[in-house]
Amino acid sequence: MKNSWQLQEAKNQFSRVVESALTQGPQTVTRHGAPAVVVVSIADFQQGKPRKKNILELFGPVRGLNLTSIRDRGLPRKVTL
Repeated sequence: MKNSWQLQEAKNQFSRVVESALTQGPQTVTRHGAPAVVVVSIADFQQGKPRKKNILELFGPVRGLNLTSIRDRGLPRKVTL
């Protein structure tokens, strides 16, 4: 089970790299002997990608806590430029 490919080898056998990513998991491509990129299936990518929360999910934990806020109704402060 191969999961690391030299760049030239990955270019020449890209179909195999993709198939390996789909069946065996992430595939590392190296350049000059150092890891450069990883090829992953879309399922693996989406699993590791954080999902954006909507506003209701964002404020969900404080819902029902009966919080109040105080607003300073004073004039804006003066700024010297």
